[in-house]
Amino acid sequence: MARIKITVPPNKIYTVSIPVRINDINYGNHVGNDTFVSILHEARVQWLSCHHFTELNINGVGIIMSDLALEFKQESFYGDIIEVQLSSGEISSAGFELFYQLFTCRNGTQQLLANAKTGMVCYDYSNKKVSAIPDALKTLLTDKPS
Repeated sequence: MARIKITVPPNKIYTVSIPVRINDINYGNHVGNDTFVSILHEARVQWLSCHHFTELNINGVGIIMSDLALEFKQESFYGDIIEVQLSSGEISSAGFELFYQLFTCRNGTQQLLANAKTGMVCYDYSNKKVSAIPDALKTLLTDKPS
């Protein structure tokens, strides 16, 4: 079976730590795959929020996810603090790629939990149509972290 392979660009634009909560644990006694997706969403929302934007309003334009790929590397457990590092990828006239690396520290060493990529499209929710990427968002995607 062919596996997804995600190559994360080295240009980190944001890092956030997200603790694993007890309700993130599934019947396998580890973080469920749906929770990994929620953690990606939380990291993206926090990145935008630190720049005073939301997924519904980046200088009048929203964003919507057009695709998602997630490459699991290791299990995550209750008590883990997941460090999510965001990087930007390709930027087009109306969309962009965000890459995520999820790590935790165990026994004094950083452990890679997952790599992920989301395709994001700028979207005018009131008119229900794709919109041009705002200059402020282009800047966020290409600048070094603050």
